[in-house]
Amino acid sequence: MTDSSDGRTVLLVYGTRPEAIKMAPVVHELGRTGPLRPVVAVTGQHRSMLDQVNDLFGIVPDYDLGILRDRQSLAGVTTRSLGGLESVMAEVRPDVVVVQGDTTTAFTGALAAFYQGLPVVHMEAGLRTEDPASPFPEEINRRLTSQLADLHLTPTPSARANLLAEGIRPESVLVTGNTVIDALLHVTAAPPPPDRLLAEVRQRSGDGRRQVLLVTAHRRESWGEPLARVGAALARLAEQRPELLIVLPVHRNPVVRETVLPPVEGFPNILVADPVDYAAFAHLMKAATVVLTDSGGIQEEAPSLGKPVLVLRDNTERPEGVQAGTACLVGTESNRIVAAVDRLLDDPVAYAAMAEAINPYGDGQAARRTVAAIAHRFSDAPAPDSFVPRPRTITIPVQPAAPGQELTGSAAGRREESGT
Repeated sequence: MTDSSDGRTVLLVYGTRPEAIKMAPVVHELGRTGPLRPVVAVTGQHRSMLDQVNDLFGIVPDYDLGILRDRQSLAGVTTRSLGGLESVMAEVRPDVVVVQGDTTTAFTGALAAFYQGLPVVHMEAGLRTEDPASPFPEEINRRLTSQLADLHLTPTPSARANLLAEGIRPESVLVTGNTVIDALLHVTAAPPPPDRLLAEVRQRSGDGRRQVLLVTAHRRESWGEPLARVGAALARLAEQRPELLIVLPVHRNPVVRETVLPPVEGFPNILVADPVDYAAFAHLMKAATVVLTDSGGIQEEAPSLGKPVLVLRDNTERPEGVQAGTACLVGTESNRIVAAVDRLLDDPVAYAAMAEAINPYGDGQAARRTVAAIAHRFSDAPAPDSFVPRPRTITIPVQPAAPGQELTGSAAGRREESGT
């Protein structure tokens, strides 16, 4: 990195809602910490869901590639992201590039930086399932990103161990915790936002007197028959448990909707809705009794709220939750899903064992450690502490931008790029 009068430039690249949630605390922390200057580039791999999170945290991207296309292929996402980010990096000339997680945007951001000889910081590094096809394409995306990164920021000690086993140098790996916990604790500490689905759930559940099953399912490896089995399981639960309120915000991808929705039509105790804003979803998790999901981020978030997580996958890159007892793998077989939900709803001892387990994913200070790690790695700043899971969660909320003072990475403001 080279010195400049404006400080060292950190280019943060993301494109999906989960990435935005986890990047937002770091953007805010950089905005408070000199001499590191944030510049934000989004690919728009997700669109409205991405914009919702940026709006919530008061972040206005400096560059927006707008790559989203209807029924886009992975090859299309990759090529449009790579070309667009190459142009952004050539113009910005950042000192370091930060990517997050395992999306196609993260991989192409790291690859574009590597092509231009720029150091790469990989947030949420080290997650592994050891099955290249599951989750698809995330497992390969994160493995490839690890080969391109100079600094690996892992959410847990076991993720660090994964990288060391692959030959990554120990001095380039730091355990920070996951910034998703920083974001979640900030959002859920605020009053619930106005939201139709959230209001209906609270009204129909009697503010917690009725059991609520919150469901999300969308992963690419589950498209087709697995998602159809999930829909069938929800229909069985709705029929057998009319007192149970099932809340199903459905991903906008038509491949998902065309599969999972037909089995659940016509049940009065299944609330189907479009995806909700992140703040509303965080409060939906607070209102839920049990969470049934194939999302990686929700596996981390729900335990911070004391909610058992049943994971609609056969394996997970987040084994810490399973080992700690906050999560349980149930796959996509209908009988197994129904049995797992029944057990938690009917057995208070089993429920308490999951709800009260220690969350291994963060303490609300991951963004601080992330920025300190970048400053230490590429300057003379002192080394940060490492995250160690503890029985108690410490809440250090992210401070939102004041009204009329939205954060931007630089004075450039929003700029549209073709992405080609």
